[in-house]
Amino acid sequence: MSPRELVALRNYLAAGLSDRTLSDASDSVAMAEVARGTALGGRLPELAGRCVLLSLATQLISGIAMIEIDGVARRMLLCPPDFDMKYAPDLIADAQIDAVVTDDPARWQSLGIELIVTAGLPLRPAKPIELTHATQWLMLTSGTTGAPKIVAHTLAALTGAIVADGTAPGAPPTWATFYDIRRYGGLQIFLRAVLGGGSMVLSSPGEALVDHLARLAARGVTHISGTPSHWRKALMSAALASFSPDYVRLSGEIADQAVLDSLRRAFPSASIGHAYASTEAGVGFAVNDGREGFPASMIGAGPNGVDMQVIDGSLRIRSGRTAHTYVGRSAPALTDADGFVDTGDMVELRDDRYYFVGRRDGVINVGGLKVHPEEVEAVINRHPAVRMSRIRARRSPITGALVVADVMLASVSDSGRTGEIREAILADCKASLPPHKVPAMVNFVQQLDVTASGKLARHA
Repeated sequence: MSPRELVALRNYLAAGLSDRTLSDASDSVAMAEVARGTALGGRLPELAGRCVLLSLATQLISGIAMIEIDGVARRMLLCPPDFDMKYAPDLIADAQIDAVVTDDPARWQSLGIELIVTAGLPLRPAKPIELTHATQWLMLTSGTTGAPKIVAHTLAALTGAIVADGTAPGAPPTWATFYDIRRYGGLQIFLRAVLGGGSMVLSSPGEALVDHLARLAARGVTHISGTPSHWRKALMSAALASFSPDYVRLSGEIADQAVLDSLRRAFPSASIGHAYASTEAGVGFAVNDGREGFPASMIGAGPNGVDMQVIDGSLRIRSGRTAHTYVGRSAPALTDADGFVDTGDMVELRDDRYYFVGRRDGVINVGGLKVHPEEVEAVINRHPAVRMSRIRARRSPITGALVVADVMLASVSDSGRTGEIREAILADCKASLPPHKVPAMVNFVQQLDVTASGKLARHA
């Protein structure tokens, strides 16, 4: 492939648009400056054709380094900040990494691999470097049940949904996301900003939610995404009152009706919807009718080359947006013989609509009967006093497991009537669910943790 045929992120940076920026709580960098400068201190030519792991403290420097390295390295592995270093030797071997770009050399120096230490900000002037490779983008799955898998994408696959959406008329948007851009969901928003001519406002390590929301408002963010858990946390903050985006999207977890309705009340003039995407399957589809689930008509051959099917209750997706392989010495097949990714997300058809009921690997077994935690949580979250809930299993000598609900209230003013709320929750569960899915216990908790990937932490 010749440089003329190559499509790389740097191709999308127009030096004339100096009002476009990448920013976090500490710094703001003009896109024009990114187009002309380097955070790698002149060492970028050393990465030509190599397999590079990117491990940087901030999203801002990570984003700049992605733009620099794409089209230069053969492979680029994005390493999120919460990565468990005990998996590092296998990760480096499986991805054939031969250099680590980092601002924390002490973290990697014991592994005997070449380190490229970033110069950071301010960016230094840089001579243009020839773009010679269609860089393979590697990302890690969340690894909640062990070592993360390495998933390989092309830039074309990563940007397939963005290109299909086209460019909206009017002023370029200012994007933000609660995700980390080194994970698939956050990377999608970062790429939308770069390809769509917009600016991007990033979170900073350790930044309090109230400060982050205030900064989003001050920066004039118009478009923002996050998981339902991210949004439930944000909806509890008084700082949300000063924030008025035009476009709100949810993905990464099941978007139940309660959180969609809460966002509609918070942002009555915004476009609110939820999207289905995963690191392996890519961006599948978007739902913009204000309802949880998705129309049954989406199953089959869909627009923009996205095909979907449901087999044994599991959603499967085939498209040009899916990853093309897992990477590693013992990596499993990513797709079936027909090219479909089995997402592991279970759906149920009710009338003319499919509803997500939970993950196949998250089922609680109650006396031989299956309980998807997310299905029960969706019922509990409907109560107006509930902000979010978590269903977990408690061991039982009789049934093997009991269903237990941990419930976080929306307001401290409701803490004095937990008995009344508990009875209402149980009544709704009994009316909406089979008996084996009704919680045996309802506990009220001060907080529910969210993982680094933005999902509800399902530890006991």
